[in-house]
This record gives sequence, C-alpha cells and structure tokens, in this order.
Amino acid sequence: MRMTLAEAALITGGSVLGEATFSGVTVDSRTVIPGQLFVALQGDRDGHDFADAAVADGAAALLVEYPTRSGPELVVKSTLIALQALGRAARHRFKGPVIAITGSSGKTSTKDLLNAILRQKGQTGASVRSFNNELGVPITLLDTPEDAWVMAIEMGSRGQGHIALLCEMAQPNIGIVTNIGMAHLGEFGSVEAIAEAKGELVVSVAGLGDKGCAVLNADDSSTRRIRARTDGPILTFGEAPGADVRATNVRLDDDLRPRFDLVSPFGEATVRVGARGLHQVSNALAAAAGALLVGSSIDHVVVGLADPMLSPARMEVVRTAAGPIVINDAYNANPASMRAGLAALCQLSVRPRVAVLGVMAELGPAGDSWHRQIADEANDSSIHVIAVNAPAYGAKAFHVHSQDEVLTALDNLGALDGGAAVLVKGSLVAGLQSLAVRLIGELGGPMSTAP
Repeated sequence: MRMTLAEAALITGGSVLGEATFSGVTVDSRTVIPGQLFVALQGDRDGHDFADAAVADGAAALLVEYPTRSGPELVVKSTLIALQALGRAARHRFKGPVIAITGSSGKTSTKDLLNAILRQKGQTGASVRSFNNELGVPITLLDTPEDAWVMAIEMGSRGQGHIALLCEMAQPNIGIVTNIGMAHLGEFGSVEAIAEAKGELVVSVAGLGDKGCAVLNADDSSTRRIRARTDGPILTFGEAPGADVRATNVRLDDDLRPRFDLVSPFGEATVRVGARGLHQVSNALAAAAGALLVGSSIDHVVVGLADPMLSPARMEVVRTAAGPIVINDAYNANPASMRAGLAALCQLSVRPRVAVLGVMAELGPAGDSWHRQIADEANDSSIHVIAVNAPAYGAKAFHVHSQDEVLTALDNLGALDGGAAVLVKGSLVAGLQSLAVRLIGELGGPMSTAP
C-alpha cells in the first residue's frame, strides 16, 4: 500500500526528515525492492548500519530510531512499534476480507494453497514464506497491493497472547485453525495450552458475530475442543463424515500428489492437489473452506489447488538425474510433520528408503522420547534413519556430524545410485536445507521437481 512519510508520521507520532512516498516495507536491506520503506530494527545487528545500502538499492525512505541522513526518513522511538502501527493503518484502509491461518503444522502450506485459490479471482495479499509473527504480519498488511480483493495471513505463536496481538493488527474475518499438535510444546508446556493460544484466533473472529467465521478441523479432537470458545458461525473441514467441507475417495498418484472428491455446501468437484503427501489433503480442505467462504467458486478451488506456488523446502519431490528421489522437507519438523514425511516416503515404491533427520526442536522434556519414537516408527517401516547431530534418535539411527558423513552413509546404503528415495527433514535450526540442495546437486540435479 502506498503511503507518504507525512502520513506515516501522523500514524506513528514520529518526526519526518525529508519527503517521500513508499509502497511496501522490508526489514532486510538485501531484499529491498525499489520504492519500499526500509525499517531499521535493532537486535543482534543494528539495522541502522544498513541504511546506506538500503537507499542505494532503491529504498524510498527509512524508518529509524535515530537520524542516519542516508535519505528521507521517519524517526520514531521504536521501529517495531511504529511498523505495527503502520500495519494497523494499512488494515484499516483495506476494505476486503482477511483470512488468518494458525495451527501447530501446515500453516504455510495451507496459506500457499489458499492464496493459489484466491488468485483465480483477482489480486491478493499474502504472507511471504513463513512471515507469521509480530514482524511478518504488519509487513504483509503493508505489502498488500492496492488492488487486492483479499488477504491471506499466516499467524504463528510462541506463547499466550501472541495470536491475540496479531489479530488486533490484522482484524481477520475468517480464522482457520489447521490442527493442534506438538509443535512448540517445550514453550507452551501442554497441548491444552497450545489449543488455548491457537484459540485466540477463534475468539477474535467470534467478536464479529455473523460477519466472522471460524474454520476448524473436524478430524482433530484438540481443534474441535476450541469450538466452545465461539458462538459465531463455524465451518468444519476434514475426512470425517460430518465435516462441512469433506474429502472422499482420497488417493495418491506416483508423484505423491493427492486426489480426492470434494464435497461441500458450495458444490462438489474432483480435486488434484499440486502439493505432495496425504497430509496435504487436510491443508487443501482448509484452504478450500476459507476461499469458498469469501466468494471463490468451486472452479477456482479446482484450478488453484492443482497449481499452487509453494514455499520452498516443504515436501519438494525431486527426481534426480542419477535416479534417486529426494524429498526436501527440511524447513521445519515436529512429530506430526515428521510422521507425514515418513508416510510420504513409504508411498514410494523404491528401495532403499532413507530418512536423513535433524533435530525436532522445542519439544520440551518429552523431546528425547519423541525422537526415539520417530526412529522406531521409521525402523518398523523399513526406513533407514541417518541422524545429523541429533543423538536423541537413539540406537536405531546411524549418527553423523557433517554433510560429508551423510553422503558417505547414503553411499554405503546404496542410496546414491539407481532406485532409492531420501527424505531430508528437521527443524530449521538443524540447517538441513543446504544439505538437501547439495544432495540433489551430487545426484546430477533435478530431472523433474515439484511445482
């Protein structure tokens, strides 16, 4: 959205040095798009040190806490608080519906699938990758094009009150809860506490009465429990017989793409999903439900789900020139998503099957037990586990400490030539995304890749 520095000053209470009009924002000087506002945040690194670089790359103006004299700038007490105030203002200007997505897993894939459907009707605003926190949400609000008819905003939570803050900024009309699981269990302490936090989205849309709607997972008992927190409209999705937006006759093709028959109050259709894995059926249903509620058609759903633009390192299936299949799902991991990754690996009719696994972070005191359980389940499915700097997987895994050791272990298992499949998965802190890229390169690059 376009805004002048003078308008931004009225919103934030800051002081203007120079004149400029900006459209969109960034907090990373390396990703400046000409015309944006560069927000200088102070953290491990001081964003003010990169003001000159941001202006050189085309930033129209700067949001700073002290003058840098690098270009037109707005000086405020806190750039974070000012960014959030600007996000609220952008939301106030936006007259279309806002769909928010939260949950323990599947948020980003659901957002990507939802945006693919919504784009069939016109321009949209949507969170980039996993920009889902107190920075990402106002950035999404401000980056939404002037002619967008709808926004799809991902919301993450690491504690009570986080979703409530994001809802206060974004004021969603539709709230989708994908599921309630073990992600961030170490921070919340219990699944009940996670449900309480994710339920803040339901409370927010409930405040709109009949103008809001909660979209809940009929297959997830924990998600179903939070429906008691709203007297407003609810639309359910899932494979359960009573779900409002339901999948029947679910199957996978040879590239792990799901197909199913969609049944809903808005119509019925046979759907092919461009994302990989059976777990994407639930994400596709959630996306379809949200889109149908704001006016997308069944035809929009069919076309959008078939060809989404997915965020990287999430169930990317790469058939390499050397033969082996690599499943790059290295962006994040928790017990539920790890099981989904292993299930996808099992669907491939190749041997050997190998899971290169990094740590599942933020599981709290039960973390070691969950890691051992995942290794046991992989072993029971005849999947070899190579654990990278993750001793918690225990005795049923082969343990390594470097990418070179991973490649050696894969070679010893016969997974670097011929028919084999390798899953690469771990939490972001495990740093396995670069390993997946290297592995694909070592195998001659992609012969074909997931869209």
